[in-house]
Amino acid sequence: MQIVRWIIGVAVFIALLVLSMQNSEPAHLRFFNVISFDAPLIFVVLVAFAIGVALGMLAGAIKVARLKRQLNRLRREHRVHAGAPGPHGAVPGTAPASGPGFERSYRDDG
Repeated sequence: MQIVRWIIGVAVFIALLVLSMQNSEPAHLRFFNVISFDAPLIFVVLVAFAIGVALGMLAGAIKVARLKRQLNRLRREHRVHAGAPGPHGAVPGTAPASGPGFERSYRDDG
């Protein structure tokens, strides 16, 4: 898996290198007629790409944080309810040979 990651990384690097060499002409950028500047086109493309990656990672981090909070809440609830015995007073599965598949069958062997 590590080799695949390196191959993909090298391929992306080469693709970005070729893209930057072919798009070196200047681009004029204006932000609401307040700020304007000239920058190479590849710089503009790479900044837009970096902003997109950052926003994607932020969205992923928010989802991971939400799922961690939910998991911790469920673990707390499980710990609270795990120690309580069942409604009949016995904890399920503690008696010898209890549970599914251990039902008694009354048949006549004779």
